[in-house]
Amino acid sequence: MFVDHIRVYAESGDGGRGAVSFRREKFVPRGGPDGGDGGRGGSVILRATEQLDNLVSYYYDPKIKAKSGNAGGGRQKSGKSAEDKIALLPVGTAVYRVPDALIPPPRTGFEVDEPKPDSQPLQKKGLSTDDLELVADLTEPGQEFILCQGGKGGKGNIHYKSSINQVPTQYTEGTEGQRGYFYFELRKIADAGLVGYPNAGKSTIISRISAAHPKIAPYPFTTLTPMIGVVDVGEYGRITVADIPGLIEGAHRNVGLGHDFLRHVVRCKLLLFVIDMAGSEGRDPCDDLARLREEIVLYDPTLAQRQWVVIANKMDLPEAAENLRIFKIRFPKPEIIEVAAESSQGIDFLIKRLGELVQ
Repeated sequence: MFVDHIRVYAESGDGGRGAVSFRREKFVPRGGPDGGDGGRGGSVILRATEQLDNLVSYYYDPKIKAKSGNAGGGRQKSGKSAEDKIALLPVGTAVYRVPDALIPPPRTGFEVDEPKPDSQPLQKKGLSTDDLELVADLTEPGQEFILCQGGKGGKGNIHYKSSINQVPTQYTEGTEGQRGYFYFELRKIADAGLVGYPNAGKSTIISRISAAHPKIAPYPFTTLTPMIGVVDVGEYGRITVADIPGLIEGAHRNVGLGHDFLRHVVRCKLLLFVIDMAGSEGRDPCDDLARLREEIVLYDPTLAQRQWVVIANKMDLPEAAENLRIFKIRFPKPEIIEVAAESSQGIDFLIKRLGELVQ
């Protein structure tokens, strides 16, 4: 199972309460106050790691809870502070706070309503990430963010002694921890992203330019989850390329799981539009590019400014040459890289050019 967006509930620990205690020993029958402070509650801390590639663990347990601190004790003993709860997330995860208005009401007898697995797109609920507050964007390995701060421990009665209050019974409770609902959205980080219609040949291309082994079959939507391939580009080093599942018209409105796929395009520095130049699926190559460009711009207008090139695939088929001539007349500006991924024609040049473009 691949999960790249989900709602979770996070709760840090409360601080322990301070103690009310007085020194009582054999030869000190009426000692002064010695109540210790409560321990600090554990915080919920998010940490980005390269060891994870999706959010499936939060699908089965969408709760992140830290423990509360212990109460203080006599002889000025402070309560034990709780350990922080470290929640690991894949690199590229954006974290949004869900407004109180969207939080389910509590059930009778429960302080909060703990969530059940909820990985349905926000759009099915009439929402988008624009309706939520972005609180963190974990884009670097090891990056940390305190999602919920643990509560402070309360003060023991030792803090309230004075010349006129020699037997204080005052103390303070620990402060409550923070809690709330949050929305995790994973956006794959790659140097370049392959964008195209189903069966345009994206998976075949990434299998030729990298060691990735995506499922390849002669039917649409063979690829249902993004796949990252590492490409060795010689003297330029290595780059990463994302195979984005096929888009269809209306993807910006989440037609055909469009948002599940488009969110992974946002972080790509270079967009590679893979076009079936032979029109083997009965589509016109010129219309394909125009619609694909429209879909990604409608999803995120900033993508219009992103660097992009066209990969003209299936150039070994008879109709491809004439279609390419017409394509160049309609789109004279973008760079076009001709390949036939099935037979590896033009793959070496594609790898070399990708290294140059990313650099």
